[in-house]
Amino acid sequence: MKLTSRNMLLSFLLVFSIVLTACGSPATPTVAPVTEPPMATEAPATELPATEAPAAVPANPTIILATTTSTQDSGLLDVLVPLFQEQTGYTVQTIAVGSGQAMQMGQEGNADVLLVHSPSAEVTFMNDGWGKDRALVMHNDFVIVGPADDPAKIKGLGPSESFKAIAAAEAPFVARADKSGTSTKELGIWVKAEIDPATAKPAWYIETGQGMGASLTIASEKGAYTLTDRATFLSNKDALQLEILVEGNKTLLNVYHVITVNVEKWPKVNYDGAQAFLNFMIDPATQEIIGQFGADKYGQPLFFPDADKTDADLGL
Repeated sequence: MKLTSRNMLLSFLLVFSIVLTACGSPATPTVAPVTEPPMATEAPATELPATEAPAAVPANPTIILATTTSTQDSGLLDVLVPLFQEQTGYTVQTIAVGSGQAMQMGQEGNADVLLVHSPSAEVTFMNDGWGKDRALVMHNDFVIVGPADDPAKIKGLGPSESFKAIAAAEAPFVARADKSGTSTKELGIWVKAEIDPATAKPAWYIETGQGMGASLTIASEKGAYTLTDRATFLSNKDALQLEILVEGNKTLLNVYHVITVNVEKWPKVNYDGAQAFLNFMIDPATQEIIGQFGADKYGQPLFFPDADKTDADLGL
């Protein structure tokens, strides 16, 4: 039986007393009273600070999110992804590409869930059976930005009128040319303007093949115009020599959906994880975060939550 420190001390004193007695010591030693050291006790469970239990690790804990560069460049995913991981136990591998490339990844089974903003292409993606679930998440808008001196004089014009003026002035224009939602929107505006610079490739039409942040940097360096989502522009504005010149037109609406890749097409996709991410994005608490994101820094939110709306409500 293991002796406690207190019992060991008492045993020592007892042996010491017996030895002294056997040696005929005339004096009885005065032994200082032994004070028992405080016993370490475990605090009752009710006295511990309340903490939320960590999320259990899912059986298939990794999901691949293919998303647009705008959600990445704006900083929104830097807020949402860690929160999702903390709440669910999933680990997210984020791949930021254009919406077209994101849907291509889904079509090839190389992503589990998509966050994209190319509604017409998304409808085709769903109708072709590549997507399982699709949910409206949020919107912001596109704006046309350019140098402050505005050589093509587009400020205050409509989108197609602005593009006509840019082409007439042969002012430099930066195009992403990456099959993204932004690129699709830009090409649609050129169609309405009855101009096709993507085919003719005049010297003033500069194709980058890059994401929104990089394309904005190139436009700034070249004193060029470009079409951008408002969120990415505002989050990079301090490093750019560009200003918003055209905005507020209803045709510039920029709508985001989350789509789970169809597990019936690709049985190895992490459908449970994808569905968990979709549910997280449309959850009221997440929607509130989306609606507040950027307001403290830019004086306006960068995105507007839409999970309680339908596509028809947004005019899609």
